[in-house]
Amino acid sequence: MGSKYRIVARVSLASIAAVLAIAPAVSQQSDPPIARYTMDAGTLSGMAAMAGGRGGGIGGIMSMMNGGGGSVAHELVLRLGSSRTPAGGDPDADHFMPQGARLGTSVPLTYRRTQGREGSAPQGELPRGRLLLFWGCGEHAPAGQPVILDFSRLARGEIPPDLYAQGLNLPSDWTVRPDNSTTYGDWPNSEDAQVVQGNASLLGQHRVASNYAPEISFNLAQDFMPALQPTGSDLASGAVAMRWNSIDVATGYYAWAVGAGGNERDMVWWTSASTQQFGGPFADWVSPASARRYIEAGTVMPPTQTSCTIPAEVREAAGEGMMSSLYAFGPEVDFAYPPRPEDSRTPWRPEWIARVRYRSMAMVIPGMEMPGMDGSDFDSADSSEPDEPAGLPRCRGGLRGIAERAAGLCS
Repeated sequence: MGSKYRIVARVSLASIAAVLAIAPAVSQQSDPPIARYTMDAGTLSGMAAMAGGRGGGIGGIMSMMNGGGGSVAHELVLRLGSSRTPAGGDPDADHFMPQGARLGTSVPLTYRRTQGREGSAPQGELPRGRLLLFWGCGEHAPAGQPVILDFSRLARGEIPPDLYAQGLNLPSDWTVRPDNSTTYGDWPNSEDAQVVQGNASLLGQHRVASNYAPEISFNLAQDFMPALQPTGSDLASGAVAMRWNSIDVATGYYAWAVGAGGNERDMVWWTSASTQQFGGPFADWVSPASARRYIEAGTVMPPTQTSCTIPAEVREAAGEGMMSSLYAFGPEVDFAYPPRPEDSRTPWRPEWIARVRYRSMAMVIPGMEMPGMDGSDFDSADSSEPDEPAGLPRCRGGLRGIAERAAGLCS
């Protein structure tokens, strides 16, 4: 293991929320764990696989255009947070993988605070243009769409008060971050960013050893999810009929599409939600419990649904270069030590808790044939990506982040 980096931050209520997330319905006295570990496992297909498991880089897309590469890759996001400080020296942590993961004996969990990404965005010219928002499956967009937002007003923080009138206001899944951990490590990172091959497997024993948390060990019997294989066909109305294969372990589906249209200063954004919903956790991993709530709210499509039509008005506004993404949210596996007592009257004092979440994601240009969209393994592609602009802060979430990114004020 190479050199590691220390970050000391406050321990927030996230530790308690993490315990509650895997607690039974009956109230049980419990203490926050010393360590929280998350392992998010994804299957990538279409253009998302072209960067070799990094979600779609320029080099991989060019390889796809030339007929190279395959159609399936995998991604792993590992995060370790602890309430302890390192015992002797800098933080030192490794996740020891089963041989089938094809990542070597272990991968290092390290964290480096990136310089130049804190604070507010630098001053610059406010973006000009508009954001056109559509939602819902169907050949035609209902009356009242699109909602049109001005980029310059969004960048100034002027969000229309009724934009989130139908907001979910549902709690997000707990997560491990530097700001809610005394010591933190993650992978991939600047020291190790290996590509997770399409034929990799997670099945078997996993062990996380560090100098700032108890040893974590668990056995995974759930492997990566199957790949999504969406297809799109143009309808006479101008709409695009999307269809995809059913995945047995899927807990729900979500789709979105973006395009620039004929006006270089306009951006079109559509989601499959049946109500006016934008932003949120839907480009992330979503737990089965959250997926059920989102399905009830009409934001996520149920696991029995395998089609959704992108309205003709969206295709017309977005143009031929419209790109769409489809997500299949999957199962979750939870581990803890010591295990939670069956008797709810017995206090539970876990040393560590761990969560493994799964998803499958495909990115396609509707109407464009993708090489190898038959589910063949991805095992070779140019995974080079352009570096992010130096010195720019990370973009915030939501609509304001979109506007600031369009203006070049964040990365």
